[in-house]
Amino acid sequence: MKIDLSLEKNFLDNAEKQALARGLYDIPIVDADCHYMGTPMNVIAEYVEEPYRSRLRVHSNGSKHIYVDLGDRTMAGRMKSIPLFVRSKLPEGEIMPKEIYPLLQSSQKMAIDYNIVFPTDLLTLGVHPDSEIEVAIAYGFARWMTEEILPQNDAIKTMLYLPFSNPDACVKIVKEFGGKKGVVGFLVTSLRYQPAHHNSYMPLYKLLEDLGQPLAFHTVSHWMERPFQQLNRFLSAHALGFPLYNMIQATNLIINGIPERFPDLKFIFIEAGVSWIPFLMMRLDTDYLYRQSDAPFLTKKPSEYMKNFYFTSQPLEYTDNMGMMKEIFNMFDAENQLLYASDYPHQDFDTPASIYDIPFLSETAKRKILGENALKFFNITNPVLHAKIRREEALAAAARK
Repeated sequence: MKIDLSLEKNFLDNAEKQALARGLYDIPIVDADCHYMGTPMNVIAEYVEEPYRSRLRVHSNGSKHIYVDLGDRTMAGRMKSIPLFVRSKLPEGEIMPKEIYPLLQSSQKMAIDYNIVFPTDLLTLGVHPDSEIEVAIAYGFARWMTEEILPQNDAIKTMLYLPFSNPDACVKIVKEFGGKKGVVGFLVTSLRYQPAHHNSYMPLYKLLEDLGQPLAFHTVSHWMERPFQQLNRFLSAHALGFPLYNMIQATNLIINGIPERFPDLKFIFIEAGVSWIPFLMMRLDTDYLYRQSDAPFLTKKPSEYMKNFYFTSQPLEYTDNMGMMKEIFNMFDAENQLLYASDYPHQDFDTPASIYDIPFLSETAKRKILGENALKFFNITNPVLHAKIRREEALAAAARK
């Protein structure tokens, strides 16, 4: 079957028109959650030691996937972004890794200057039954990213995956890779069963706090989870799953006093939108008023800790009531705590215009959410307008032909 790639080209062309009309190429924009890059498990296998190298070679079977989320995020083929990603080819003479080129092309069209990349393929790795496999893949991925991908282009950054099933391995990865070029933090997938408040994670939290490296919790939906097996549509599992897992992780951290114990450790919660934030604030505050003995480490209301957390915008929920959205933004100080994310190329990706066009945001707030908050959060100094430079280079190259 011939795949029509015109729809994604239209998406990106429209995003470019939006960016030009709003002057977005002239301000720094950071995509705090970008997935537009494959994870070649057969390549990563070469970065791990035996016996896991052979096991990964067999498990991946030469493919790009090892543990696939259930459900159709391309809407039965009607969303064309992933086919274009898979089929993108390097221009003649280009020597960069093939995983990078389509990422830079899409970010250029959306006026995105920095991409914080995380691979979709690892989102459900946290529930893999073999902890040794999780550790092997995490270590192989860290080596592949820091040796082959990140040195290629300063616009690409990452928060490295941590194998949370093994706290000692997490510490080892942070110590070995925390200072590598392009590594701006570390990430735990929210879909997992290890309690984030367990004492075994305290050395990890202390290390990250001392290094000034943020810790992210990236959520996902997973239809095989027992509560979701009651749902007969992917839409249902997708809508509920993403906020649920982040709510579980945030609740465990807060109620068990982790932010109290590590006040300088920066937490960010990714890919659950924003509507769950006031819900969780109000629910935890209400129960805390009645049962403070259950949270003896807290010195203030749970919502006060959440106001120090960071969040990504995508998927920014649809509403025709901007007054309600304004109150949500005010509840968690979105101007200073929210980071723009595209989640490109998934079906519900958001262009920077999704933030810029919010009517109640000031120009200052728009700039903060689109880029300045992330630059500060990820310790990116002297930012470069990479998208503007790449666009001007592409226009100049086209003019020479």
